Amino acid sequence: MSTTTAQGTGDGCAPAAPPPVAPPRPVLLDAAATTRCRRRVHLEHVPSEDLGPGGPPPGDEADPGVAMRKADAASHRAALAARWAELLGPRWTTVPAAPTARERAAATREVLADTASVPDLVGGAELPAGEGRRGHAEALVRAVPGDPASGWWPLIVVRHRITDPGEGALTSPLGRPHPDAAAPDDARRVRTVTRDVLRLAHLHRMLRAAGLAPPETPGRPVWGGIVGLDADVVVWVDLASSAGSGGRSTLETYDRRHADRLAVAEAARSRAPALAEPSRITECRRCPWWPTCESALRAVDDVSLVVRGDAALRLRGRGVTTVRELAAIDPAEGLPGPPPDPEVPDGAFEGADLVEAVALARAWSRDVPLVRRVVRPTVARGDVEVDVDMESLGEDGAYLWGALLSGADIGLEPGYRGFVTWDPLPTRDEGRSFGEFWTWLSEVRARCAERGLVLRAYCYNEQAENRWLRASVERFGDMPGVPTAAEVEEFIASDAWIDLFPVVSESFLCPHGKGLKRVAPSAGFAWHDPEAGGENSMRWYRDAVGLDGGEPDPAQRERLLVYNADDVRATWTLRTWLTSERVLEVPYLEDLTA
Repeated sequence: MSTTTAQGTGDGCAPAAPPPVAPPRPVLLDAAATTRCRRRVHLEHVPSEDLGPGGPPPGDEADPGVAMRKADAASHRAALAARWAELLGPRWTTVPAAPTARERAAATREVLADTASVPDLVGGAELPAGEGRRGHAEALVRAVPGDPASGWWPLIVVRHRITDPGEGALTSPLGRPHPDAAAPDDARRVRTVTRDVLRLAHLHRMLRAAGLAPPETPGRPVWGGIVGLDADVVVWVDLASSAGSGGRSTLETYDRRHADRLAVAEAARSRAPALAEPSRITECRRCPWWPTCESALRAVDDVSLVVRGDAALRLRGRGVTTVRELAAIDPAEGLPGPPPDPEVPDGAFEGADLVEAVALARAWSRDVPLVRRVVRPTVARGDVEVDVDMESLGEDGAYLWGALLSGADIGLEPGYRGFVTWDPLPTRDEGRSFGEFWTWLSEVRARCAERGLVLRAYCYNEQAENRWLRASVERFGDMPGVPTAAEVEEFIASDAWIDLFPVVSESFLCPHGKGLKRVAPSAGFAWHDPEAGGENSMRWYRDAVGLDGGEPDPAQRERLLVYNADDVRATWTLRTWLTSERVLEVPYLEDLTA
């Protein structure tokens, strides 16, 4: 009979050695972590076996909209690389492609080490990982042209606008992509995009760690370059300038954020107590981890489900941590807990803020979608009314302007009409469809003026429509029917152009959001397409025009027209409901907080 001893198994064999425990992988963050929610950084670094049977959610790339934007960005960068090859000739080279980041970083080192022949602009650079960082630059610019020992500045290429009309941006021509060639631009001002400048700071720190950055000298600029959507100049940013938030430079802001996110990630990786707990913020709306956080927040009835961001932090600071606790407060008696520190800005949570927070909590608890903030909502109405909605594809253009004409007879057929181009964006034909829309709208305005009738035109959240009204004039001003910039500005500023979004914001508390698709169902409207939404519409559009190489799909074109027609009918339904007696069926704020 065999027995087991401390020295063996009883069968003459030595016990099997335990498998070696691999040391935890070092945490390496990309630049995006500095602008991400701290809880998301935590969840991204929790050991996968601790996440339960579902594991981590699909990444951003699983979102069709994100995947399309990434593909478009890659095409944009490839086109610019080809442009630089044409403009710079032997002054431009690219790092050879390699399958892994480690191999690409080694290839980058090899290219940069060839001091005899490497040019002053190197594309596709993967930087050596370390010090908690990983990342790549679309290009590296030699700090002193022709000097192999001078170091490199990072340059990134993005597919969004980085300047606005104005003056003062430091720009250099594409053919001279260097800060020494930069000068104040009298036609552009910088549109600061936080994720862009922090990415430049991230890359500079990586270059410095690898011994590839110019030395930092107090009082001297630390340059980073950005090429945006227009891809016609390089915008240069001094990362050491102290003109940023709180008097800190971009580098100082980056260093603080990176250190914080790195600590969060390392605590998660090592199973130490979490340094970031879930709390609902604006970013949650598009985060792949939101179902995980929502489940955790609902399990504890967290107050951030109804009061987000800093407001939730202030409530927690006064001991109010759950929706139930918030709903139970008598606003007349104020918050429990110690009084706020008068030296801390926004320390208080009293008065109207507290009344509305309590009403939101009570509405959430009762599954009430809207609460009236006013006795009777109001919105200006006209004798003739037009509802407008525009469909665009990212930064490429607006391919469809939909309009719904209603009200008094002015000799034009009432109902929906769509002014559309099915030529794949970007296309000159976009100017033709916009010109036809503006010509029709101008005819409506002229006929109303002739008859002495009041015209009102409505949209929901005018930011997008106004942007493409202005951009269409800027790009297609020489085409038939396209107005002047002054005509567009006159229309936008007129009493005839009404945005329903601020009307809703001023009239209602919205526990589940203020988007049209959240609010219009309370007015009795439903979209025909159960998948109606902005992100999905971009996917439909790509199929409708064969943007990815397939045959154009007529069914998807019809789907987009129905979707657009539903959007303008939704605004019609919403504003007619706002001015009807039925809106008084929505619970009133004072009724919920009395």
